Amino acid sequence: MSTDTLPETAATPFVIADDAADLLFREARTAREFTDAEVTDEELAAVYQLIAWGPTAMNTVPLRVLAVRSTEARERLAALMAEGNRQRVLDAPVTLVLAADPAFHTHLPVLAPHMAGMAEALEPAAAMRAQMARDNAFLQAGYLIVGLRAAGFSAGPMGLADPAGIDAAFFAETGWSSLMVVNVGRTEGTGTEFPRAARLTYSEASLTV
Repeated sequence: MSTDTLPETAATPFVIADDAADLLFREARTAREFTDAEVTDEELAAVYQLIAWGPTAMNTVPLRVLAVRSTEARERLAALMAEGNRQRVLDAPVTLVLAADPAFHTHLPVLAPHMAGMAEALEPAAAMRAQMARDNAFLQAGYLIVGLRAAGFSAGPMGLADPAGIDAAFFAETGWSSLMVVNVGRTEGTGTEFPRAARLTYSEASLTV
């Protein structure tokens, strides 16, 4: 990997080993092709239980995960994806639909007992809850992708061509709101034919005031 794709660093302050940093970030790629190796529910649960410790506002943890496995469900989901992503959904060992739960507030008495009264205060504030859920679920989606890499999986996150259609097809009973789709599996090599793209340096992406 060319060093001109890496941020500027004057030192290496990391407490994790370089091979772990490579696995999680430097050498990890958005995968498009996977092996036939199975991704079990137990493995996905273990990843979720780890990343659930990542911070969210008021410990709302509003990310919800739908694992799409059956042929029928794959076909329904693929039909709602952009044309270039449909076959990837059909071919991946498992596809996760990540969603936000605007009813996260109902869990606050357990998740944030020190401010359990917020559940009642947020009940009539549907628009605020929807935005809070979306913001914090996207934050958790980032944790999840890194968590999958930590478990030795590759992830292929994709945007939504028809979020309303996905919500109607899969989340009509839960009220969850879809955010993105992530194919998950193991790869041989990088899992993509595209070369590694550059990243902005810290000086290009930051300001100091």
